[in-house]
Amino acid sequence: MPDQAWSQFCRALEKAGEVIGSEQAPDTPLDRAEGYRYLSRLTREMLYSCLDNADPDFPRFHELDLVKIGADNPDNVYLSANIRGDRTYRITGTRGTIAYFSIGSKANRYAKDGTMASTGELSDADLTLAPDGTVEIIASAEPQKGNWLPLAPDSTGLVVRQTYLDRTTETPGRWHVEQVGGPAEPAPLTPEFLAKALQRAALSVHGTAATFAHWTRTFMTRPNELPDFGQEMFQRAGGDPEIFYLHGYWTLEPGEAWVIETDVPDCPYWNFQLGNWWMESLDHHRKITVNKHTATLSGGRLTIVVAAEDPGVGNWIDTCGHSSGTALLRWLGASVHPIPKCRVVGLEEVR
Repeated sequence: MPDQAWSQFCRALEKAGEVIGSEQAPDTPLDRAEGYRYLSRLTREMLYSCLDNADPDFPRFHELDLVKIGADNPDNVYLSANIRGDRTYRITGTRGTIAYFSIGSKANRYAKDGTMASTGELSDADLTLAPDGTVEIIASAEPQKGNWLPLAPDSTGLVVRQTYLDRTTETPGRWHVEQVGGPAEPAPLTPEFLAKALQRAALSVHGTAATFAHWTRTFMTRPNELPDFGQEMFQRAGGDPEIFYLHGYWTLEPGEAWVIETDVPDCPYWNFQLGNWWMESLDHHRKITVNKHTATLSGGRLTIVVAAEDPGVGNWIDTCGHSSGTALLRWLGASVHPIPKCRVVGLEEVR
């Protein structure tokens, strides 16, 4: 059985590669290289979460390491753990000084239908800290006193978002999760578990890649805009209910710039970021994002210039060698959600 399971896993991964060469996907050497790197990153993550860190009786928080999925936020520290909705878990840690914290329970169905619906949410507004700054959260189906994170029968995981405004001064929290009243030691590995885990990992790689390729093709129907495509699709895929998402697709010819102008609502956090066709944020070492802390406003309005080279104005976003890709503007905790005005102009016009 293990031999057959491994062969099936390898064939399923090969099938996932069809997403990279699918219709409308870019065929430049850079985009293709990033596409296959994306699949390799997904494979690494899904093998870990489906095989080595899959036991809901002994969950561990795992930080994503260069795994970029579905317009990952460069300002975020993401943690995830596998759980089950019929268990009770204790989550302990320190809040730290990072600007925003939230934790959600999710029903992850990326391997089946590309969704990851929220089954419970807890954010800064709901969180009670102990006098020493520590936090205890109970995740369970039954309501609890204090910090309670609801679970549902189909809950499969926990997702923590910790969001920086300023990485140079803020410190994220440290978090631990354990099952309450669970077994003393993990169950031994069985061939049946291995086969199911490999199958689930391969389906998750393919399902995740296909889901966000479909999103990009949807955004391509309105190029160089940041419209409201409707929030339900984003929430069904694991979005934070506190965030209003404005996704888009951009394409530029040499010497062109994408200019984005918008009012900025009063809210705890917002950011804009640029991504590739696969919806990975671009190189974090380059100028690919601005947020509430780092952006320069003029008269309360925000102007962003996306271009291959710095035009010498504020809020320049580097295309990092790409001629097309995806983008996202997030408004977190805002009561109004401005829709930006966007236009493509010659780079010389904004110098």
